[in-house]
Amino acid sequence: MTSTANSLQRAWWLKTLHQWHWISAATALIGLLLFSITGITLNHAASIEASPRVSTEERTLPAPLRDSLTALATTAADTDKPPALPDAVRQWIAREFSLDTRGREIEWSADEVYIALPRPGGDAWMRIGLPDGTTVHEVTSRGWISYLNDLHKGRNTGTAWSWFIDVFAVACLLFAITGLLILKLHAANRALTWPLVAAGLTLPVLVAIFTIH
Repeated sequence: MTSTANSLQRAWWLKTLHQWHWISAATALIGLLLFSITGITLNHAASIEASPRVSTEERTLPAPLRDSLTALATTAADTDKPPALPDAVRQWIAREFSLDTRGREIEWSADEVYIALPRPGGDAWMRIGLPDGTTVHEVTSRGWISYLNDLHKGRNTGTAWSWFIDVFAVACLLFAITGLLILKLHAANRALTWPLVAAGLTLPVLVAIFTIH
């Protein structure tokens, strides 16, 4: 009776673990492919040449909006927290450049407003000259490999992508843990199970100890 109960319990665990294993595998599959490929490209980043492409747009900020910025610039130096762009200026930028500047870092000076616009796979910025309202938006793109590498690192990717990385990491942990438990249940009939697991642990440890200084 005990043997039958044990067999039923083992079968239940195997079924449950396999179910969670394939669900976590399906959830993390595309992310695993992405992060595996970018792991290789990041490891050989120095050998992969990038040809940055720079594009520039220029507009002239209307005088009334320029005057509102000039007024803010005169008080920005006296405040600990830099003021935000006026809504009217932000809306003008969105209309003229198709660009959302909410939450962006803004630097104020007597003759210009500088907006940092870092992005994955490149960089960007905007400069608004206060004397004449000349507004320049420059975008630097380093290509798809650089873009995917920055996604891997979570560089300048925003809150939503940061949450995705956390959820993806949990799915990978679930995939690995359920895989390990499935190995444990099958280990009695597969002699190489634990030697292979031990090799997977020992190899990176030895490489780290003897080759990384």
